Amino acid sequence: MGCTAPDRRGPDVTAESLDRHYLRMPHSERGMVVGLFGGSFNPPHQGHALVAEIALKRLGLDQLWWMVTPGNPLKSRNQLAPLAERIAESERIAPDPRIKVTAFEQALGVSYTANTLARVKARNPHVHFIWIMGADSLQTFHKWQKWQEIARTFPIAVIDRPGATLSYLSSKMTRTFDFARVDEDDARVLWKKPAPAWTFIHGPRSGLSSTAIRNGASDEAE
Repeated sequence: MGCTAPDRRGPDVTAESLDRHYLRMPHSERGMVVGLFGGSFNPPHQGHALVAEIALKRLGLDQLWWMVTPGNPLKSRNQLAPLAERIAESERIAPDPRIKVTAFEQALGVSYTANTLARVKARNPHVHFIWIMGADSLQTFHKWQKWQEIARTFPIAVIDRPGATLSYLSSKMTRTFDFARVDEDDARVLWKKPAPAWTFIHGPRSGLSSTAIRNGASDEAE
């Protein structure tokens, strides 16, 4: 995937359509392998789309749930765009039909990933989930609420990001769960591994950054 994607306009995202569609967990079938890719996506950009594409290909996913969160508890909401706007833009840049843009966390009323994953697991006991995160999140992962519980809920795929390729060597998460690392060559069977299990996936990287985009920059990596 290059730095651009087809310019496909997403649907009009109104409060009514949010209630009817985006605020429900996407439908999945028994036995599916589903990636969970969450973030504020403020705004979503081609770097996010690249992570999603790599995850779909390297993990052999049937679906990827692009989870647009109401807000990140670790970040200020002062510059947070409206949820409907972030959903519409996510739909536009991620046209792959296997990618399901959703904001069900808004309906659940949860702010923390650990709580979200617990709900997902309880409601979909026969689906194989993998939590997907960019390598740039590794350095702060241990600050997430119940971060060890997250690691013990679903296998984790860490996707390489600019400036974060060696982050797995020093992050508290990967040092704590060093025993649970799965070789990158076995990424397609990560879903078969009982959590905790994680792998680091190298590949093409985009230097685009939500922070830089909000600040009007073009070359700052996040």
